[in-house]
Amino acid sequence: MSMIYPVILSGGVGTRLWPLSRSQFPKQLLALAGESTLIQDTALRASGGNFAAPLIVCNQEHRFLIAEQMRAAGISPLGILLEPVGRNTAPAAAIAALTIAERDPDGILLLLPADHVVTNRPAFADAVGHAARAAQDNHLVTFGIEPSRPETGYGYVRRGKPLAGSQSVFAVARFVEKPDLPTAKSYIESGDYYWNSGMFAFRAAAFLAEMEKLAPDILVACRAAMAEGRKETDFFHLAAKPFAQCRSISIDYAVMEHTDKAAVVPVEMGWSDIGAWDALWDIGGKDDSGNVTRGDVLCHGVRNTYLRSDGPLVAVVGVDDLVVVATRDAVLVSRKDKAQDVKKIVDQLASAGRDEHIVPAK
Repeated sequence: MSMIYPVILSGGVGTRLWPLSRSQFPKQLLALAGESTLIQDTALRASGGNFAAPLIVCNQEHRFLIAEQMRAAGISPLGILLEPVGRNTAPAAAIAALTIAERDPDGILLLLPADHVVTNRPAFADAVGHAARAAQDNHLVTFGIEPSRPETGYGYVRRGKPLAGSQSVFAVARFVEKPDLPTAKSYIESGDYYWNSGMFAFRAAAFLAEMEKLAPDILVACRAAMAEGRKETDFFHLAAKPFAQCRSISIDYAVMEHTDKAAVVPVEMGWSDIGAWDALWDIGGKDDSGNVTRGDVLCHGVRNTYLRSDGPLVAVVGVDDLVVVATRDAVLVSRKDKAQDVKKIVDQLASAGRDEHIVPAK
């Protein structure tokens, strides 16, 4: 089998995980679900065996933090590519594919968001193996998460027929946007729909060929950004002017929804995109009252609540279904079912010209 090149996309800022996640120190750089940070966990679960060293795509502001976290985890990246501006996942994937194609045209890229959690690593490894075999046959493979509930916050992938010679990989029948609740329930009942994980596997050459057909303007800009870029020790700076000419568009919209080579590997691997604080309650170890606690926390008469302090003692009495998070300079209290709205507080901070959403508390 061809070598598998993990490509870690680290471009988000995690506004829904404020006050811990901030633009200068976003969620992928935080140890939210264990002792390692999310980006370290991402790199570690795609290491050893047939995996090459990871290629990381990130912005310039985070480069030293990411390089240091890789060193702390004992990982030597294949490279760290620096985006001068964010342009979503399609240009990032194109830059990664161009980089790998120069080294190994038959190499298989495994695109992984830096800020996701996977608790079942054997299931992850098994799914990657199925995806890599399909990618060798020039399929562009996405990973479909077996849905555990009628989630309205995720896009979905509908599977079609199994690929020839495989009972684990299916042609993609369609991609669908985030549904309303009745539609999401119908997807669950059908058994043919999966959550769109944002993880992909494909040969570098196969992906670039599809980009040439479906988004040639992006490929032209990315080639120019690489040709005019510059190497600096551990980093490669993409040229700002040509890269800024890329459309800001996801790999789903630019390629996957239009190609006839899309395939899906269904998998249940304990996946979460950690989109908001309630997701950390979902995956956290709970006490007898359903509470997840971390840090200096005391509670009494509290149920089904996420409690975290990275600063002062937090004491909570007689509440249910909340999120309470304290840092050295901010405290968040939210109903658990409103955790997605934390982003609106971040918007207010930005509008007021404050910096608590930018600068980390420590």
